[in-house]
Amino acid sequence: MNQTIKQHSSPAPRISVPPEHRNGASVPPAAPEPGASPQNPVPAEARPSAPAAPPRRSPVPVVIAILVAFALTGFTTQKWLYGRHHVSTDNAQIQGDVVPVLPRVSGFVASVRFRENQRVRAGDTLVVLDDRDLAAKLEQAEGDLAAAEAFAGAGHKVGQAEAQLAAARANVRQAEAAAWKARRDVERNRALEARGVISRQQLDDAEAAVRVADAQLQAAQDQVANADAAGTLATARVAAARAARDQATLQLSYTRLLAPASGVVSRKDVEVGQLVQVGQPLMSVVPLDDVWVVANLKETEVENVATGDRVEIKVDSYPGRKFWGAVESLSPASGARFSVLPPDNATGNFTKVVQRIPVRIRIDGGSDAMHVLRPGMSVVAAITVADRRARL
Repeated sequence: MNQTIKQHSSPAPRISVPPEHRNGASVPPAAPEPGASPQNPVPAEARPSAPAAPPRRSPVPVVIAILVAFALTGFTTQKWLYGRHHVSTDNAQIQGDVVPVLPRVSGFVASVRFRENQRVRAGDTLVVLDDRDLAAKLEQAEGDLAAAEAFAGAGHKVGQAEAQLAAARANVRQAEAAAWKARRDVERNRALEARGVISRQQLDDAEAAVRVADAQLQAAQDQVANADAAGTLATARVAAARAARDQATLQLSYTRLLAPASGVVSRKDVEVGQLVQVGQPLMSVVPLDDVWVVANLKETEVENVATGDRVEIKVDSYPGRKFWGAVESLSPASGARFSVLPPDNATGNFTKVVQRIPVRIRIDGGSDAMHVLRPGMSVVAAITVADRRARL
């Protein structure tokens, strides 16, 4: 009997329990689904899902916004504090002398002893001109000087003019002696004529001899004056001949064009065999050891700028490298006043434009071999200024 019952009994259905309700946890009774009955249960797939919980917002954007606000505040504060004691401008350039090399005499180029962008020292020979014509002129000038010195006398040598002067003075002494003798003869002849020893004619001849002697003395004295003037003229001719000789020597020296300063040669415009004229630009020498900065500040920014203020210099060609200097001087006028056509605000319509005042800045230490400062380079200059009232 029992075996019969076991054969006809069906197995009990399994009930799946959710994990969260296992281990003896109490399961609250589920609310019946609409339209569901114990006989017709609703499938689990057809049941509506429970509403999801709202996602939590990330704090990262808020933190980033706060950090950006702090950074902007700090940057603005730093700029404001920096601007109170500094005046900066990027309207600044490296300046330096550009010395042109110009010939003083015309001639053909015999040799060129430099290359483009070559460093030279003051006094180095750059160009040599053909000097044969000027050498001949120098020899001629030296010959003229020798002739003038021979006539006037030079050193311990007696010149022709000096000899003539000595002869004229000797003639004067001779004429004086003859005149003295003639006067004594007249005195004796007058005494003899009074006693009747000689005739009146002999006395007249003696008196005539006195007048002749006086005339000869006057002529001799005039010859001395002429010889003295000739000596002065000879001395002047010597000076003129010497000046001509020196001028010829100077002209000959001009055939060698020397470097006027130490620096780098640029803008070469001369070749061998070229005929150059006086004043023709042949090249330029740029002394790189003597450069400075010219910063064109606005007229509203120079109120507190004074000589000696420290300057920080940044060159565009060398990022990260700082140079230091000091204000050397301020221009007496704006840059516009030195232009070819300065503005005239008294004519036409007036438009106010902020003017620029050039400020010259001395560079401490100059440039070095790795950071050569060349005229024309763009720089940014920042001048440390103090309150004018505090300085007063």
